[in-house]
Amino acid sequence: MTDSDTLARAFKALSHPNRLAIYHEFVRYWEQGREASIDEVPAGCLLAEGIKRLNIGAPTVSHHIKELVDAGLITTSRQGRQMFCAIEPKMRERLRMFFESPNA
Repeated sequence: MTDSDTLARAFKALSHPNRLAIYHEFVRYWEQGREASIDEVPAGCLLAEGIKRLNIGAPTVSHHIKELVDAGLITTSRQGRQMFCAIEPKMRERLRMFFESPNA
C-alpha cells in the first residue's frame, strides 16, 4: 500500500463527523499526556471517559472505533471490561507531515 493509499484511508475514516470528534478527543488526551510527561506517551485513554463528553450514542461508538483502527489512526486494548484507545503515533506524524508539506 502506498503512502497516498494509507493517507486516503485515514482521510476517509476522518470524513465522518463522529469519527473526527472521537479522534480529536483522543489526540487532545494524548497531547495532554505528552505535556505532562515528555518521556512517556500515555498508554491510552479509557474509551468511556473519552466518549462521554462527545454526545455520541453508544451503539455507534464501536463501529466508529473499528473504522479508526482499520485506518491505522488508533489502537485499542482491553483490560477486563474496559477498552483503552491510543493514538497511533506514526500515523499522527504522517498526517502532520502531509499538512505541513508545501506540496499538500
